[in-house]
Amino acid sequence: MVKFSKELEAQLIPEWKDAFVDYRQLKKHVKKIKLTLSRTRLSDGCDHIYRRGQGRARGGSLLLSPLHRLVGAISGGRSSDNHHPRLGSDGEDQYEAELVQSGAEEELDKVNNFYRAKEAEFVERSDLLNKQLQILSDLKHILNEHRRRRRLASGKGGLDSVRSSPAGVLSLLNSPYNMSEPANEADESPIEGSTTDELIAALERNGITLVPSGQGGKAKKDGKPKAATMRIDIPATTPHLVNNPNKEGAGGDYINRKKIQCAEKMIRGAFVELYRGLGLLKTYSSLNMLAFTKILKKFDKVSKQHASASYLKVVKRSHFVSSDKIVRAGDEVESIFTKHFANGDRKRAMKFLRPPAQGFSRGHLLRLFTGSFVTLFCVYAILAHLTGIFYSANSSPIPDTWRPSTPTFTLISLHIFLYGCNLLAWRATRINHNFIFEFSPKTALKHRDAFLICTCIMTTVVGALVVQLIMLKGALFTGTLLCPFNIFYRSTRFCLLRVLRNIALSPFYKVLMVDFFMADQLTSQIPLLRYMEFTVCYFMAGGFKANPYDTCTRSHQYKLFAYVISFLPYYWRAMQCIRRYVEEGYDLNHMANGGKYISAMIAAAARMKYAITPTPLWLAAVVITSTLATVYQLYWDFVKDWGFFTPGSKNAFLRDDLVLKNKSIYYVSIGVNFVLRLAWVATVLHINLGRVENRMVDFLLASLEIIRRGHWNYYRLENEHLNNVGKFRAVKMVPLPFRDME
Repeated sequence: MVKFSKELEAQLIPEWKDAFVDYRQLKKHVKKIKLTLSRTRLSDGCDHIYRRGQGRARGGSLLLSPLHRLVGAISGGRSSDNHHPRLGSDGEDQYEAELVQSGAEEELDKVNNFYRAKEAEFVERSDLLNKQLQILSDLKHILNEHRRRRRLASGKGGLDSVRSSPAGVLSLLNSPYNMSEPANEADESPIEGSTTDELIAALERNGITLVPSGQGGKAKKDGKPKAATMRIDIPATTPHLVNNPNKEGAGGDYINRKKIQCAEKMIRGAFVELYRGLGLLKTYSSLNMLAFTKILKKFDKVSKQHASASYLKVVKRSHFVSSDKIVRAGDEVESIFTKHFANGDRKRAMKFLRPPAQGFSRGHLLRLFTGSFVTLFCVYAILAHLTGIFYSANSSPIPDTWRPSTPTFTLISLHIFLYGCNLLAWRATRINHNFIFEFSPKTALKHRDAFLICTCIMTTVVGALVVQLIMLKGALFTGTLLCPFNIFYRSTRFCLLRVLRNIALSPFYKVLMVDFFMADQLTSQIPLLRYMEFTVCYFMAGGFKANPYDTCTRSHQYKLFAYVISFLPYYWRAMQCIRRYVEEGYDLNHMANGGKYISAMIAAAARMKYAITPTPLWLAAVVITSTLATVYQLYWDFVKDWGFFTPGSKNAFLRDDLVLKNKSIYYVSIGVNFVLRLAWVATVLHINLGRVENRMVDFLLASLEIIRRGHWNYYRLENEHLNNVGKFRAVKMVPLPFRDME
């Protein structure tokens, strides 16, 4: 039977862990009371304790005398009469007073205060969403009327008179969504003047005055009180709707169907997150009530009395149990969502609000591909030995292109495998990576999925090596990645492509957590990018009837492009830092982070130049730049990304809060990361190796960097998770489209 303390730890909300009742601490109080009572019974005897009448009262006093001293010591020697008045004169009331002072009341106050704060936050959010939904409904109604009038006017030949631009309606910043349903020409045109008046009147009914964006929200000149202004404020993640020059109206001040669809999608997502938050708060209430019930039963069991019943009534009358605002708010969200976003279909609405868990397991596929990979690898090893691939100095039965293409897919598989290990570790330690990366739990990759993808790729790679189908290998991988059909994790593949697009165009896109996390992964995959560059060059040169191997290893253009490939991941990451510096209030930490990647670019340039011209001058440049960059990177890894070396921390050289219970794991991880950061030293050591051995060393160094990155990933997300825990942030705050401006 699982102990309740472990059950509570497994079910509580990780981000709100500190706000839950400290069940373990209360259990410690119970154990101390139990030990005190045991000593009392051994020294004084307990026969008279259970007598009736006057004897029982005296016995109760004798029983609780050491208990009172114990609790006084726990509470810092405070007098119980000054803080918790006695509830009666008998032993049970005295016991209850001691129970209150043993820490239960402090825990009850903590739970109540947190529940009140979150309840007020969610109720306020619910009111705001209802207001946003009312504005959206009014805008949709007015837009439909506008479209109807346009059709009538177009039929009567009055189309030109309708196309007059309004003084200003709504200002659209950016939109994160690509709406699949295109808007027609009538939908994209600006609203006519009469409809603008209706729009303003509809918004004023909601307490908002709509003004042209050029006025900047200034007060009216007629002496009336200044009202709030409103604009459609859709966060910038895709710039395709910003100030479209093909539309009439100044600076994008028009309203159309696409903007309404974007706003509707944002509000729908906000309602889903609100409902999720309400559900978490219900879970918080029920788990804490259960914890109080369990601990009070333990008090009764230890004292051999039933004095906690009256205190349990106090707990049940507490705000976190008696308040029904969250239940009513949840019912209201269900009703609103069913009506406005599911066309009255409650079953469909609940699929959005309570997405069903994915029950299909891919364990059998994982075992199948793992067995296939092992079998094919054994076959390939035997064939390689029989044909003498690695021992032939003149020719090889396998084309030259296998050398870069095979490590390419091997490094990809290694990175995916380590990501699967990260997913498994995050799940085991209850780090909510889906919340941090803003992934949908319904479509997010599981650790078994990552392992399955890894084994599939490696099975394909080894199979291609066996049959010498190198072209098929690359085409199969690219075709699978771009396949538009809903097979082989389409949502994950498209998410990857979207993130890579955001990284490649990082100065023009809002930087999210998943974007710069993926960009960090690319900085560890520079050898992979070089292998991919060689593979593409090899096949392109072969298509032009040139000597592909010499062209892709000795030409000046290839070497120049190799420089660019080596710098791109660092450049993208630096651009993301600059973008975040501008967006997040000119925080200098982002510029300092960007300096880390610039130093890495300089060190990489020095190493590449030294590889071409190995002179003592360039050797000194490599040592100096690489040392400075390594120190910079190690400082950022340990202090900023992992949160270690916090001054005054109760855990030496670490931080106050740790997810893993064994501290030695963190110290070992610091040493491992330090050693793997020094892998660049191998590039300046002149070790005489053969052609194959040199390639194997390069592949080994690339693999070690990927292993270091996979090891780094866990602690980076652990630190981010603990930041969410410190701020009690368990629900994503979806930005709303309609913003009030004073």
